[in-house]
Amino acid sequence: MLVTRRGILGGGLGILATGAARAAERPIVNDASGLDPTEVAHIVRPRASAEVARLVKDWQGTISIGGGGFSMGGQIAEPDSLHFDMRGLNRLLALDPVNRRVRVQTGMRWRDLQSLIDPHGLSVKIMQSYSDFTIGGALSVNCHGRYVAAGPIINSVRDITLVTAAGDTISASRTERPELFHAAIGGYGGLGIITEATLDLVANVRMERRAASLPLSRYPAFFDEHVRGDAEAVMHNADIDPADFSRAMAVSWYRTDKPVTIPDRLFPAGASSAWDRTSVWLLSSAPGAHLLRREVVDPLDYAQHPVVWRNHEASLSLGALGPLSDATGCFALQEYFVPRVRFLDFARAMSRILIAGRVNALNVSIRHSPADPQTLLAWARQEVFSFVLFYRQGRSPAAQAGVRQWTRQLIDAVLECGGSYYLPYQLHATPEQFNRAYPGAQRFWEVRRALDPRGRFRNRLWDRYGA
Repeated sequence: MLVTRRGILGGGLGILATGAARAAERPIVNDASGLDPTEVAHIVRPRASAEVARLVKDWQGTISIGGGGFSMGGQIAEPDSLHFDMRGLNRLLALDPVNRRVRVQTGMRWRDLQSLIDPHGLSVKIMQSYSDFTIGGALSVNCHGRYVAAGPIINSVRDITLVTAAGDTISASRTERPELFHAAIGGYGGLGIITEATLDLVANVRMERRAASLPLSRYPAFFDEHVRGDAEAVMHNADIDPADFSRAMAVSWYRTDKPVTIPDRLFPAGASSAWDRTSVWLLSSAPGAHLLRREVVDPLDYAQHPVVWRNHEASLSLGALGPLSDATGCFALQEYFVPRVRFLDFARAMSRILIAGRVNALNVSIRHSPADPQTLLAWARQEVFSFVLFYRQGRSPAAQAGVRQWTRQLIDAVLECGGSYYLPYQLHATPEQFNRAYPGAQRFWEVRRALDPRGRFRNRLWDRYGA
């Protein structure tokens, strides 16, 4: 199936052979921020690995790959490329409930997979905090979530199927082409198209939420004692109010035998929360909203101890927050990974930079990950705490220039602490900052050149930082 701005033209290779579309008909690919509209030559939505391979072989130009569009810096598009919209590859290929394993096409959303495995008492082992993303997108960025001691998603992947620039379909795992496996996951579409994957699953358990407010300086010790040291801990994060960087609200979910207090096994598909939307608007727009949240809303909310199924908490939807982008601006994310021993150093630097830059920050969420020593573009080469910054920015050139300035300051701060930053967001880092944060990139380029010597798989991330 092939799409232009005027709609679906048809399917198969015959469409590609008709010649380039006129400029006025060229479709536009954009992401959730709305900041990176990119004209591509064609959009295709294949439904099988064999169709992907056939389309790659028949197209002689550059190729870009997208799914849900939640990477927010041009990672999903390249001008004049053949753009693969992966959401047509959304089938469950095999489910092994006994061994807790599933094989899927990678255009499937996490929410769709959850609805298929929940009746078997199973849950996704590692994924993002929200279920709107595609599995292929999660593999491409080597995502992580709130799962205690789990780390990046590569730790739950058995094997992948990859379509290369030559149109070949190959398999990779820890034992079969291991370097390719560790390069393609977290490789942002630079090596080929991941069309299928086999993932480990876990039991869908009941969890009880517990929360504690504490000084930020005590957080690493609290994590060791109450999260890392508790075998029943399933999910955890801590929230910092950017208006008061001295304290954190630690939120943990622990296995329990108590009956659920929320009967839904999954977060209702398409559900929208007026309270969540209002909260996001207030925090970004209303003076005093952070104080109200800190002194009134959070204490009332976290005094409760809901008990839910793991799949319910894992199937939250970004749609509940309302539109991420509008005519005046957008909500966006950044993330920084800090070695444990430099936790407070970075927290203090981040506070200074956000205040000096007058950043409209809504929240900073803290996560934890063990080391990931083998992935070529690893963001956790050692044990890290991550700081996830949720903020709102304007669309004007001046507003974007301001974001670029304070973002580079944050990257310098995390590099000074021996850490790294996450790549799925706006491409404000300089090439020098990128190379310092990702020393495995040089080996990644070598693998890429061997597999794709013409550089057919492209996007704006690799245009900016590619060798």
